[in-house]
Amino acid sequence: MKILCIGRNYAEHIAELQNETPDAPVIFAKPDTALLQRNQPFFLPDFSQDIHHEIELVLRICKNGKNIEEKFAPTYFDAIGLGIDFTARDLQSKLKSKGLPWELAKGFDGSAPISQEFKPVADFQDLKNINFRLEVNGEVRQQGNSSLMLHDFSKIISYISQFITLKMGDLIFTGTPSGVGQVKIGDQLTGYIEDEKLLDLAVK
Repeated sequence: MKILCIGRNYAEHIAELQNETPDAPVIFAKPDTALLQRNQPFFLPDFSQDIHHEIELVLRICKNGKNIEEKFAPTYFDAIGLGIDFTARDLQSKLKSKGLPWELAKGFDGSAPISQEFKPVADFQDLKNINFRLEVNGEVRQQGNSSLMLHDFSKIISYISQFITLKMGDLIFTGTPSGVGQVKIGDQLTGYIEDEKLLDLAVK
């Protein structure tokens, strides 16, 4: 199982980090050791003083595929959940300033919590109109809608599969909306799709 992630997929998030808007999806990966399941707590690592939350819709791949055409892409995922792409922003900024890869800032242990439940695709009336949000200590920090993605689910799957074979069980983090921010010890993070709470974890 691999975790593939899309960067810079919401215009307002690109603006808040003062990044350039890419022509094609920005792809990076997290190792399987980044996965955090069953609402287990997230422990702040000692190598960073600035860990940020990034809430995302996550696709679960249900069959193997390569060079997938966009029109067939919807048949390659069967469920949608939530994930947090925890990012060591200080480490990422340092690495980016030197022109170095920033996997260490994104792929550290526990940096990819996912919801306990993934909702079947059939439960959604419109995949291009899915509301989701992250609350920190009961306060809304991030709100997004899949309609605001620069690259939709089908485009993401088709693009990735030109380079990397997708396999059953793979997870794709589809990008974060604006509102990313620092987490601290004692924070409680809750994630929702529409008004259904799917993610609930403590920062320790």
